[in-house]
Amino acid sequence: MPPSTPTVALPPSALPEGEPVPANGALPESVHLALANAAAPRQFGAYVHIPFCSVRCGYCDFNTYTATELRGVTHDSYPDALGQEIALARRVLDDAHHRAPLSTVFFGGGTPTLLPASALTGVHARLRQTFGIIDGAEITVEANPDTVDRASLQTLVDGGVTRVSFGMQSAVPHVLATLDRTHDPRRVPEVVAAAKAVGLEVSVDLIYGTPGESLDDWRTSLEAALALEPTHISAYALIIEPGTAIARRIRRGELAAVDDDLQADMYELADGMLSAAGYQWYELSNWSLGGAHPSRHNLAYWHDTDWWGFGPGAHSHIAGVRFWNVKHPAAYAERLRAGSSPAHGREVLDAEQQLAERVLLRTRLREGLATSELEHPERVAELIADGLVDARAALQGRVVLSLRGRLLADVVARTLS
Repeated sequence: MPPSTPTVALPPSALPEGEPVPANGALPESVHLALANAAAPRQFGAYVHIPFCSVRCGYCDFNTYTATELRGVTHDSYPDALGQEIALARRVLDDAHHRAPLSTVFFGGGTPTLLPASALTGVHARLRQTFGIIDGAEITVEANPDTVDRASLQTLVDGGVTRVSFGMQSAVPHVLATLDRTHDPRRVPEVVAAAKAVGLEVSVDLIYGTPGESLDDWRTSLEAALALEPTHISAYALIIEPGTAIARRIRRGELAAVDDDLQADMYELADGMLSAAGYQWYELSNWSLGGAHPSRHNLAYWHDTDWWGFGPGAHSHIAGVRFWNVKHPAAYAERLRAGSSPAHGREVLDAEQQLAERVLLRTRLREGLATSELEHPERVAELIADGLVDARAALQGRVVLSLRGRLLADVVARTLS
């Protein structure tokens, strides 16, 4: 089995219910106590969800909408709704005495670059004015290669953006067609060069295991990505989510089912090629050039720090409490216009849940997890025996996955939880 894609940072197709959130969005008393007793300020980031796409890709299960699916909100009005939630978040955090400045901001989607670059930098400016941002903060924008040019990328840089993440997915036309990706793969080198020219760090995202994709196809995509010389490459195994177009095509027999063994081979090929080219894995699906350019925003998720997710369906985490917004952009905007929190529900994590999440998230990382944090450290021995955990690291007090363990990371997490 290939490593699974983490869901903590991604908007799900169906929201959990959880407990209700007060109309003013106030955080529970447990947050106030946790912040009052914290030994040091908690790291704080912002995720900004842009729910617009020009077309819906066949594999996509994210909270995104095309123009024909939207009502009650437009590209022009959406930044105002985000501004209203930013103001609400400031009031809620002030009440809880949470005043940490932002250290990362991530514009995800959807396709953030369907909005004008000036609109994205306007939202960033509002975040900066409202919360403050540390010097050297990482500010990332996801982009479809067909939705940017040098001028728009320069506008992003001028507005404080430091990093762009291009949804390359594949360099092979028939694979892109199966995924319903509309961009021309020949355009990717042009926009990567333009991004570098204006001073942006560049990451490219790849997907492997698409029905009909061969190991040689995947090798072609890896070679194309490496030729771009980005500072960061993500490679995610395709997961077939129920209700997506690609799931329906597989069910009808139009496409072959995903081959787990082939996906595992593809992961091992990616790790070998990327490592040979000087990229170091720091999380199961992410490699950084020389180990020096990880996504600091995503690392914040895996380290279970605090973040506020702005936008419909976005999830937040503040001092052990998770909450999530209503899913549809129209409902989101309407709540904010009425002066209410857009939050749909929340959950307060108990000590057992927090430990389980810490094990799940930290074992995905190259640095691993300290065995002293485990409730059952004796279980590490059986993982070493099965070749899933590095024995030398375990002797030094850390659970670090072997390559085989990275392919079976969920098994490791279940064993240790």
